[in-house]
Amino acid sequence: MIIFISGPDAFRSRQYLQQTIEEFKKKRDPQGYNVVILDSSRDEDKILGEIRTTPFLAEKRMIIISNILSSKNKDLLSELIEVVKNNKISETNIVVFWQGDKLGKVKEVKDLEKLLVKQLHARKFDLLQGVNLENWIKNQISERGGKIEAGAVVYLSQNAGHDMWFLNSLLDQLVAYSSSKIKQSDVQLFLDEKIDDNIFNMVEAIVSGNKKQALKLLNEQRRLGEDENKIFGLLIWQFKTLLEMKDIFDREDGIDSSALAKKLGIHPFVVKKSFYLIKRFTLNQLKTIHNKLLDIDIKTKTGLADQSLLVDLFVVT
Repeated sequence: MIIFISGPDAFRSRQYLQQTIEEFKKKRDPQGYNVVILDSSRDEDKILGEIRTTPFLAEKRMIIISNILSSKNKDLLSELIEVVKNNKISETNIVVFWQGDKLGKVKEVKDLEKLLVKQLHARKFDLLQGVNLENWIKNQISERGGKIEAGAVVYLSQNAGHDMWFLNSLLDQLVAYSSSKIKQSDVQLFLDEKIDDNIFNMVEAIVSGNKKQALKLLNEQRRLGEDENKIFGLLIWQFKTLLEMKDIFDREDGIDSSALAKKLGIHPFVVKKSFYLIKRFTLNQLKTIHNKLLDIDIKTKTGLADQSLLVDLFVVT
């Protein structure tokens, strides 16, 4: 039997690997005598031998091989290709291939990967984003015995990036810190707001009338797999922030960016980057743009038009 665990989300794939090992020990091998863990970077000479070895005083044996697809050893890779291709693994052995590092560049790596992804028990862990990441955060908080507000979940998903190891540790800290339901203000004590330069540059291009650049940056966000709702939400947030900044700036002559950031309760870097924009445009101009976005929001929610099409039209008109 072959199990292949891979994907860019090494944290969740490692979790799944550990669960797989624990389940095997619980059912087959409580003492762990028949669980062998090999790292291809240092145990290459043991891999084939361990695959062929029979269990010790048990029905089954599990061999975990980490990052074999990062190997440069063409001979070993070729032999493993033959083993997998011709099903030469004993029924008594379960071989788990876990891949967390980048793939090697030799041809044999690609050939072996093609065989492994076709296995019945192949599992790929892609990076979580959007609603999937938010659901994961909520589930993890619940499993730790905590509770969390919706705003705090969204803030975490938007600002923790794709470092799941960091996020997992952060959730532990938040549950330990909060005596009740975790709020966004609690999260902000542990996690700074992430400044999305691409979104800011897109807003700058829209405000400046550079339609070609704005559309290019919008499509780049989509190419990177960013959720349409998140892109639109960030656009509304950016323009709403510009509008609030402009309103205060006009009413309080001479206010600097630091004082403005404090009044609005947002990251000073956001205000600093946007400061010159509010000097170039009137309050009414920014209100007009913001109202167009609110109109898109209404049309989308009432099913009158496709959100991505309306955003494209907003950017180029």
